Amino acid sequence: MLSKEEKKQIMERFRVHEKDTGSCPVQIALLTERINKLTEHFKKFKKDTNSRRGLLKLIGQRKRMLEYLKRKDLLKYQETINKLGLRK
Repeated sequence: MLSKEEKKQIMERFRVHEKDTGSCPVQIALLTERINKLTEHFKKFKKDTNSRRGLLKLIGQRKRMLEYLKRKDLLKYQETINKLGLRK
């Protein structure tokens, strides 16, 4: 889980306007941070298969959101990918 402070920092970095909390880039950034935390968890606990299923669902959700953003706004998509360091 992400703490409130971590979420707030991510939202400030990726927001489109001042009160933005749910735009596509913000949601993708939050999902990416959760995925990174779960990846670190699996380095310790290799046999945690229940959480691994959750990780795969998060990855699929992020993939769908990235495809949507790419269709709707290519520049915002490229900017988000570069900020997050994702390879696409």
